[in-house]
Amino acid sequence: MTVVVVGAGPVGVTAALLLARRGIDVLVLDRHAEAHPLPRAVHLDDESLRVLQAAGVADAFAAVSRPMAGLRLLDGGGRTLAEFPRGAGDHGWPQGSMFSQPDLEQVLRDALAAEPRARLRGGVEVVRLDGAGPVRLTVRDRDTGAEEQLVADAVLGCDGARSTVRGQIGARMRDLGPGERWLVVDLVADTPLPVWPGVQQVCDAVRPATFMPVAGARYRAEFRLREHEAVADLDLDGLLGRFGAAGCTVVRSAEYRYAAQVADRWRQGRVLLNGDAAHLTPPFIGQGLGLGLRDAHQLAWKLAAVLDGADDALLDTHQAERAPHARSLVRLAVLLGRLMTGGGNRAALVRRGVLTGVRRVPRLAAFTASSRTPPLRPGPQVRRPRFAPGSPVGSLLPQPPVEGPQRLDDVLGPDWAVVTAGGPVPPSWPGRVVRADELGSPELVRWLRGRSVLVRPDRIVAAVARRQRGWWRWDRPPNVSSR
Repeated sequence: MTVVVVGAGPVGVTAALLLARRGIDVLVLDRHAEAHPLPRAVHLDDESLRVLQAAGVADAFAAVSRPMAGLRLLDGGGRTLAEFPRGAGDHGWPQGSMFSQPDLEQVLRDALAAEPRARLRGGVEVVRLDGAGPVRLTVRDRDTGAEEQLVADAVLGCDGARSTVRGQIGARMRDLGPGERWLVVDLVADTPLPVWPGVQQVCDAVRPATFMPVAGARYRAEFRLREHEAVADLDLDGLLGRFGAAGCTVVRSAEYRYAAQVADRWRQGRVLLNGDAAHLTPPFIGQGLGLGLRDAHQLAWKLAAVLDGADDALLDTHQAERAPHARSLVRLAVLLGRLMTGGGNRAALVRRGVLTGVRRVPRLAAFTASSRTPPLRPGPQVRRPRFAPGSPVGSLLPQPPVEGPQRLDDVLGPDWAVVTAGGPVPPSWPGRVVRADELGSPELVRWLRGRSVLVRPDRIVAAVARRQRGWWRWDRPPNVSSR
C-alpha cells in the first residue's frame, strides 16, 4: 500500500510520519526542492503537540520552541486592558508554544529522512490526478519539464492555500468572513528586547497590531493595513519603535491577506484535503497550523484502517468531523478579531468595559485563557448521546503525568484503548484496557470520576460508560467494520 502526500509543509510531513508509523509506505511530493526558509507559523497549542507526539517528534520540537507566557491585550496607548496567562496544559505540554517554522520543518524532515517507509521528492508538481479507484497522478519535474505517471492507493492534498489538489477534485473555498490585509515583519534582535514574554495584541481600530517573542533571538510584529494603504507608505521604524524593536534586523517584511474560508468538499474517492488546502483562518487564536495537524491526526488512523480492509465509508467522517470543527474555530477567530480591533472610539470604550468584566470573573477568565478547542460533533465515530451535558465524548482525553518514563499516549499505544477508573468495561468495546489506578495518575482518576471511556487512536473519546440511577449504561461503540 502506498499513499502519496502532496505538499511537504508541516502538515504534509506530519501526515506522512503518522502513516509510516502505521506501516504504510508514503511518498511526499513538493514543488520546491528545499524547505521554505522563511518563518510563517509561530504558535502551537498543547492539543497540537499531541499530534507531534504521535508522529514521534514532540521532544525534538520542544527543544527548538519555548512556552508561551500568555496573551496581553493593550489599548491604542499601550495600556493593558486584560492579561490571560498560559502555563502547563491538560495534555502534557505547555498550553502554548512559540517557534520558528523553519526549525519545526527541519525537525520533521529529519524524522522523515530516518523513516524507512517514507521518502520525500522535491522539485515536482502534480498536474493531473484521477481519484476513481486507485489514484492516478501525472507529475512534472519543474527543472526538466518531463512528466511521469504514478499510481497510489490514496492521495492527501496538503499543498496549502493555493492547493492544486483542491482544484483537481473540484472543491472551492467558502468565505466565513471578510479578508484583511496585514503587514507581517519577522525580526532578529542582537540582544533580548525588554518586552513581555507573551503575545501582545494592540486592540486599536486605527492601527491594530501584534507583537511577540518567537524563539531565541527572533520576534514577530504584525500591523493591519488600511484600505488602499501601501506598505511603502508606512514608517516601519516608527511602528516597531512602540515595542522597542526599531533597531532589530528585518528578516522578512511581507503583506498578507488573511482569509476566513473552509472548503466545500474535502474528499473525492481516496483523495482527501488537509490543512490550508481545506481551511484558512485569521491569526487571532493561533490555530492555523494546529487545525491542519488535527486534520492529519484524525485522518491517518482512518485511512490506515481503510487500506487494511475497513469500509471506505469511514473516510466520509473526515469532512463530517473536521469541517464543522474548522468552521467553529475560523468563526471564533473572525469574531475575536472584530472584538479586539473593530469599531471607533465608542467601540474602544465598550471593549475596555467588557475586558474589565472578564478579568473579574475567575471562571470566564480561565475559559478565555484555555487552549481547549470544541468537541467533535456526534457521528459514526463519536457516540455522544443527544442529552449528555458535560460528556467528554468528542473531546481529547487529557494526558496528565503517569508513573515511569512514558507519557499516557505512549502507554495507550497507537490503536483503540479503554481507560477505566473501576467501572465496567463493555464487552463490545474494542482496544486494550488500561486501568487509571495502576498508572499512578491521580489526575486521570479524578477526571474519569468512576467512568470508563473508549478512546480512538487519535485520542478522541468515542464513548463513555457511566452509572445512571444505580445502573451502568454505556454508549454504543463505533461500527466494527469502520475501526
